[in-house]
Amino acid sequence: MLIKKNHTFHMVDQSPWPLTGAVSALMLTAGLVNWFNNNSPYLFLFGKMILILTCIQWWRDISRESTHQGLHTMKVAKGMRWGMILFITSEVLFFFSFFWAFFHSSLSPTMEIGMQWPPKGINPFNPIQVPLLNTIILLSSGVTVTWAHHAILQKNHSQAMNSLIMTVTLGFYFTLLQAMEYWEASFTIADSAYGSTFFIATGFHGLHVIIGSLFLLTCLSRLINSHFSSIHHFGFEAAAWYWHFVDVVWLFLYMSIYWWGS
Repeated sequence: MLIKKNHTFHMVDQSPWPLTGAVSALMLTAGLVNWFNNNSPYLFLFGKMILILTCIQWWRDISRESTHQGLHTMKVAKGMRWGMILFITSEVLFFFSFFWAFFHSSLSPTMEIGMQWPPKGINPFNPIQVPLLNTIILLSSGVTVTWAHHAILQKNHSQAMNSLIMTVTLGFYFTLLQAMEYWEASFTIADSAYGSTFFIATGFHGLHVIIGSLFLLTCLSRLINSHFSSIHHFGFEAAAWYWHFVDVVWLFLYMSIYWWGS
């Protein structure tokens, strides 16, 4: 039975994915604790698998509602824009707490860490080596994602695809370099306030880079299937906003923790 609506809002249908997402997140965190204490990763891996499947199914439904069913009207898209703006604002405050912790410890080092920063025995990374390369990579990815946006606006499908492929490649390349940096680090998260603030701040940023890369990879898949038009592509815009946020946070991380903090 076709129900005709006389409004431009999207009344979301009942969906099992919020429930399966919540259950998988609980299994993920409980499994991680169980892995740490009992050396058993099975619950963590099972929860991770369910979370990935939930994301795929949920994103499929949203793409179908937007592209094939036409439920994302301009009024709905406006609400989604405000939702994304508020989400990024919450992420800014999330990282602000890490910078607060870093500057609290670095500007006034306590006796427990030798009243110096970095603490004695800590050999920080050289800011003009891998960190500088990662900075260039992220800034370049910001350029390519902006190029992809302009190509979509100009209905240039081939340029949009090429630039978005470059962006995703640079994102995963950044992740690979940061993983190598962690592997070669001479200190750990347990080495005083420096180790904890360094790995928490850069680690959560690395997690955001992975999430942003997957976000853009999903947009690339939708772009290949011609889901975006020059006037209706908020899914890509949200991914681009998120990616620019990741770029800006990295600039602050590089200038404060890698350069000034070393």
